[in-house]
Amino acid sequence: MPTVLGNQSVQRTVGRRIGRRFQTMNPEGKKLSQLLKGTGAKIEKSGFDPVITRIAIDSRRVTPGCLFFALPGHRRDGSSFIDEALSRGAVAVVSTKAKRLGSPKAVFANTEDPRRTLSKVARDFYDYPDQALELIGVTGTNGKTTVSYLLKHFLSLGEKRTGCLGTIGYDLVERALPSFRTTPEAHDLAELLSQMIGYGCQRAVMEVSSHGIDQFRVSELEFDVALFLNLTRDHLDYHGDMESYFAVKRRFFTGEIGPIPKFSIVNIDDSYGQRLANDLEGREGLITFGESSAAHVRFSDLRLEQGRSFFKVHWNGESIDVESPLIGNYNVSNLLAALAAVYALGENVSDCVDSLASFSGIPGRMEKMDAGQSFMIVVDYAHTDDALRHALTMLREITPGSLKVVFGCGGDRDRGKRVTMTKAALELADHSWATADNPRSESQESIFEDMKKGVDDASKIDFITDRRRAIELAIKSATEGDCILIAGKGHESFQEFGDTVVPFDDRQVARELLDLIKLGQGSL
Repeated sequence: MPTVLGNQSVQRTVGRRIGRRFQTMNPEGKKLSQLLKGTGAKIEKSGFDPVITRIAIDSRRVTPGCLFFALPGHRRDGSSFIDEALSRGAVAVVSTKAKRLGSPKAVFANTEDPRRTLSKVARDFYDYPDQALELIGVTGTNGKTTVSYLLKHFLSLGEKRTGCLGTIGYDLVERALPSFRTTPEAHDLAELLSQMIGYGCQRAVMEVSSHGIDQFRVSELEFDVALFLNLTRDHLDYHGDMESYFAVKRRFFTGEIGPIPKFSIVNIDDSYGQRLANDLEGREGLITFGESSAAHVRFSDLRLEQGRSFFKVHWNGESIDVESPLIGNYNVSNLLAALAAVYALGENVSDCVDSLASFSGIPGRMEKMDAGQSFMIVVDYAHTDDALRHALTMLREITPGSLKVVFGCGGDRDRGKRVTMTKAALELADHSWATADNPRSESQESIFEDMKKGVDDASKIDFITDRRRAIELAIKSATEGDCILIAGKGHESFQEFGDTVVPFDDRQVARELLDLIKLGQGSL
């Protein structure tokens, strides 16, 4: 039986595990008055100025000498945990609430915006690590991880060490940690960047989520390069509508949350990217990319094959032929984004293109499962209707047989995309298996009910609650020349059910099932 972890969410599970190793400590510490200077936070009358040796936003991670930020939350307000933080040794608290009766050994400070104050304090606490690094931020609904991995690969070709932070993990070059947020909280992010410097890094690539922008996790940081990839429906349970979602992404480029990036690299094939480019028009450092003839970095002569993509890249009067191991039109766009960034940084674009021959790929992003079978299995992170549509459209072009898909829709997330994802699957695949994908606190049946509203031909889809069973049925149905896309989870190694986290990896399950089928049938 798999191990079951009983926690409120997988992020808290992983976050606590990381917290034991990732302590956000500064042994020498800094005076509270120094850290709060210029932040707008006002210290209540106090007779002492404590030395801060650690920053925490989770009361369970407070240790003696800690500055505790009581952040407002969507579910629970951090002010509810001030007493616990004090009992664990916090010497100062930053909150939106006025000082209450509490420990006489702690200093209270009030601020209207504790999250932005946190970002300012964290930079000071870790001696402004972003200023010592060439910092590259990648934002967009889809493709952040792929572009970040490509940039990590390209920027590591020379002598400069490059760290990478994102959805799959935190790569500090000398040390790697599993990711518990696409974009870490401001104090964790400052420490990670500081550790990179300690390991000799001169560059850092990071994924920048809309939550990371809206919650000021990347506020005040000095980015050398900011990339905008695309904007499609996602996170509307948080942002409300697409205009609000776009407005948040836009802040990353306009100076609303910190310094304007030196280079803004924007995909003008995307309608929101074109809007952003128009907003930034005339600004020094704007570089556009895409298939459009108006793009500064563009591609042409695209030819897709099974397992390869061929095209030509044009920039600054130069051009080069590209053979990429990444398949699909959207991966051409991802590669173009990465090449535009290395061009902005003054790196040799031709050398980067040549290095694609040694690029090992991205876990859970169009990752092939090959056990010698006569059909193709691909695992991908596509978990939005746009990403699913792009993945299926691309696979259709290179699949001689039937195209099949296993997919699901997450619980406690935007319910509106369940219909559009289902419609995309039925429109583009020959057969679909709808199944569980992190139901969280929702029942799988209620998620299925939403998905069924997008079904116009019930003969083309089966609803299977057990994800392993759904993958098994898809594999057993495949014949020579077919392709199965297992979508939604990609690199993830868990499933969330209520308050439990269950180990589950689509790639491992696919390999196990292929081995069992091979043993049972003698061949695939």
